[in-house]
Amino acid sequence: MSSAPPTGPGPQEPPGPAAAPAPPVADADPTRPPHPYTEVQRSAEFGELRRDHRAFAFPLTLAFVLWYLGYVLLSSYAGGFMAVKVAGNVNVALVLGVAQFLTTFLIAWWYSRHAARRLDPKAEAIRNRLEGAA
Repeated sequence: MSSAPPTGPGPQEPPGPAAAPAPPVADADPTRPPHPYTEVQRSAEFGELRRDHRAFAFPLTLAFVLWYLGYVLLSSYAGGFMAVKVAGNVNVALVLGVAQFLTTFLIAWWYSRHAARRLDPKAEAIRNRLEGAA
C-alpha cells in the first residue's frame, strides 16, 4: 500500500464556506410592495395574453408533431405506400416530404400574423403600462 497523496482529478483543496442563502422573495415581506413584474404577471391582461398565445401555439405544435411523426412512421413502416408513383419519378414520400417544409413555413407565417394581430397589441399595452409605472 502506498501512502502517496492522490494525484488524479478530484478536489485538491477543502471546500470553501457554504454559499450564502438566496435572497428572500420580494413577496415574502408583506410590508414591502411587490415587484412591478410580479404585478404584471398576476394581472388579468397578462393572463389573457398567455391564454391567447397558448390557445394558438399548443394545438398547432401538437398537430405539427403528430403530422411529422406520421410521416416518419409511414417512411419506416409503409415503404410500399410511400413508393407509390404520383407523377413520373415523384412518389408519395417526396410529396409528403415537401409538404413538411411547406407546413413549416405556413405555420411560421400564420403565427406571425396571429402574433401581429392578437398578441403584439396586448403585449405593447402591458409594456407601456409597466414602463409608465417605472
